[in-house]
Amino acid sequence: MTAILKIEGLSHRYTSQWALRNINVEIARNGVVGLVGSNGAGKSTTMNIVCGTLKQTEGKVFIMGTDIEKDPESGRSKIGFLPQQVPLYLDLTVTEYLRYVANLRQIPQSLVKNACEKVMERCSITHVAKRLVGNLSGGYRQRVAIAQAIIHEPPVVVMDEPTNGLDPNQIIEVRKLITEIGQNSLVLLSSHLLSEVHMLCRDIIMIEDGKIVFSDSMQNFRSYLRIGRIQVRMENPPPAAVLAGLKGIVRTEEIDSRSLYIYFDDTPDEVVDLLVKESVANSWGIREISPDQASLDDIFHQLSKRSSSSLNQ
Repeated sequence: MTAILKIEGLSHRYTSQWALRNINVEIARNGVVGLVGSNGAGKSTTMNIVCGTLKQTEGKVFIMGTDIEKDPESGRSKIGFLPQQVPLYLDLTVTEYLRYVANLRQIPQSLVKNACEKVMERCSITHVAKRLVGNLSGGYRQRVAIAQAIIHEPPVVVMDEPTNGLDPNQIIEVRKLITEIGQNSLVLLSSHLLSEVHMLCRDIIMIEDGKIVFSDSMQNFRSYLRIGRIQVRMENPPPAAVLAGLKGIVRTEEIDSRSLYIYFDDTPDEVVDLLVKESVANSWGIREISPDQASLDDIFHQLSKRSSSSLNQ
């Protein structure tokens, strides 16, 4: 089975500094895949190379088996791109703009009208077809931007921060549209909002310092690290500084006057045993200890920290 997207040994450097080192990815089925990482991690470089707007220093990128470096025209025809800042022409109507994009995408002239009508219906913008793009709200402009990315029905759609700058209602609508697109295409989605990635993505690829530090399902991303947080309820809790001074405890976070989260970098059993022992000795009166799965942000932070540590060794 031919992979929809295959990246082999991808590396790129700007002058003497490597932005990417030996990136390998293979995705064989449709769906939404999240691409995450800190600022400067290499996400934008990866997306630009995949879309054919940047020539890599080393490695290969294949879209449906087509090497985009050897056959860039065919490769790009299989890709839709939604950059963070979409070059919309504000003085054109929605229909005029989409016809212009259809011609750029070399859709046969006899099929342009149907392609525009189909994508407008798919993105729920048919009723604004005759309005100037510049007179549309932010949400509708983003729908037009998505329409230009999928008008030629590409097997791969790359989206960079697709909900950036939208209000809550618009975000909900755009996320629903992205999910629908993922039913027929592979959507590679970059977002700085882990909550959005969690909501939309089946799989997640995390890049730090130009290298992949995680590539697996969202479910496995959440369970990748051992439980690093427990919830504790006490009758007489000590000051946070006292708990933070105990072996294996990294920090605490107050929930209410008697409950708190305790973050640790030791094994759960050892931390719990220590807390019980100290509670008896100091009359803290522990009433409840329960595990609490680390948040996506915690996991992201710890994976980023691991990447930085390995780089400095």
